[in-house]
Amino acid sequence: MRIPGRTAVLLLASAAALAALCGCTVRPADADGKRGLPVQVQGPAGSAPGSPPARPTPAPAAPAAPPTRRATPAAPAPRVLWSRGDSGPAVRELQARLRQLAWLTAGPTGSYGALTEQAVRGFQGRRGLPRTGATDAVTWQRLVAMTRPPGPGELYPMAGRPAAAPDPRCRTGRVLCIGKTSRTLRWMVDGQTLSTMAVRFGTQYTPTREGVFHIYWKSRHHVSTLYDAPMPYAMFFSGGQAVHYSYDFAARGYAGGSHGCVNVRDETAIARLFAQVRVGDKVVVHR
Repeated sequence: MRIPGRTAVLLLASAAALAALCGCTVRPADADGKRGLPVQVQGPAGSAPGSPPARPTPAPAAPAAPPTRRATPAAPAPRVLWSRGDSGPAVRELQARLRQLAWLTAGPTGSYGALTEQAVRGFQGRRGLPRTGATDAVTWQRLVAMTRPPGPGELYPMAGRPAAAPDPRCRTGRVLCIGKTSRTLRWMVDGQTLSTMAVRFGTQYTPTREGVFHIYWKSRHHVSTLYDAPMPYAMFFSGGQAVHYSYDFAARGYAGGSHGCVNVRDETAIARLFAQVRVGDKVVVHR
């Protein structure tokens, strides 16, 4: 059937509109008059024909903050075993071991004084430990690992001895109990020994008197008028004889002797003793 030209144009326009709605279009007629095949209309890249436009991809979420780490609590300080002012056999061993490493030249005295504190501080600093001057458990372990157990000659050099048993006359009251054989002084109160220290006595020509006496005078900065020699922390008990600190004893040990006094070589120990002893306290000098 022959279709009029105007009607053909209208039909062609309707077909093109319908093809656009369906996602395709009609190719114009070829030169030979054949009608073209429908052509697919492509959407955005990667989308299926006729599919709606792809939604935009959301931005990735920000990474979560790392969890907060709790601070590690500081390790507790090591336990202090001995410090300045302590005394006894353990302190004597400490001093003997320090002497093995040449950190201490004096002693051992058994009393933790300024020289021992200085030696411990030096040992700690060389090993990277806190320089406290007090002997804590860590310092002691390091020292023991580097030294050997000291023998009697190291613990009691230069004719020193362990403190002798107290004389029976020392067992009551407040007493300076001084033994010549052991070369030691015990400070005792009602039979209890509060401190012990090494002492030195007079020579053959100026011997220290033996017997029971009492402190009748204390002089902190005393100087002997007879020998023009300092006698710090002097506690007089018999005439001009006194218990006092001796610079010579601290320097030379038992190589020397006094003019009858009882010499103490540990200044820290006798300073504490001087503060505790009262005028009237008993002094017992025995063999």
